[in-house]
Amino acid sequence: MVFNVRDLGRSPGSMRTVEEHVPAPKDFGVALIGVQEGSSMELDLRFEAVHEGILVSGTVDVEVSGECGRCLDPLSYGTSVDVQELFYYDAPEMAEDEEEDLQRQVENDTVNLEPVLRDAVVTSLPFQPVCREDCQGLCAECGARLEDDPGHRHEVLDPRWAALTGLAGAAAGPEAAEPEVKTESDKREES
Repeated sequence: MVFNVRDLGRSPGSMRTVEEHVPAPKDFGVALIGVQEGSSMELDLRFEAVHEGILVSGTVDVEVSGECGRCLDPLSYGTSVDVQELFYYDAPEMAEDEEEDLQRQVENDTVNLEPVLRDAVVTSLPFQPVCREDCQGLCAECGARLEDDPGHRHEVLDPRWAALTGLAGAAAGPEAAEPEVKTESDKREES
């Protein structure tokens, strides 16, 4: 997404607007959510010459898709992201602790907006996307979707008492532990 800015020159105040649809490049998202590669991105930008360089500002409208972080259902929605970045004509003087990567430059009378748009879109995406704010998600033990079974529960047994469950049947005696099975010959002897 390289745009030519030669027509703006270096005279502060000159400006031009761009309204354009461009395909989304690769890696415009995070693990659970992002912009599909090749999907349409609607750019509404203003390029303005200032003393230091070219100021690019505007919005980018994208269709975001992914899956809910709680129930893993697919989700999709449109979003609009504000963009503003200054591309310097010459490399600005920086303090020793500043990184060069943070300063973008006009190169051969062009500006490359892909990293700027990627930064703006990806940082606007939710870290934990949800299909609905009240999404209950999945059961942590069995993976059942809690929305489908609101009364879903698992018996929680304290492991410290687990050994006593076997003793409860043994305390009642061997008769309680095993039911008596009578054969036909036993029935005849009782009569």
